[in-house]
Amino acid sequence: MTTVDEAVVDGDWEYRRLRLPPAVSRRAAMIQLSIHAEFAGWELRTVRLYADGTRRVWLRRKRTAADRLPGLAT
Repeated sequence: MTTVDEAVVDGDWEYRRLRLPPAVSRRAAMIQLSIHAEFAGWELRTVRLYADGTRRVWLRRKRTAADRLPGLAT
């Protein structure tokens, strides 16, 4: 099962880290990341593949004006 960490906000960008376990195939990882990109606006920033087969993925997306103003975000 994929683990998703809380989003980190840094200036105009929002970052999210995913952990993909070794059991997730390369194709399944690609599909999952494509869904994040297509429906939530995330883009791939970094992928690290560890010796045990675990992948750590950093996604990022540009924050909108509504995200930057407190109280207006939905």
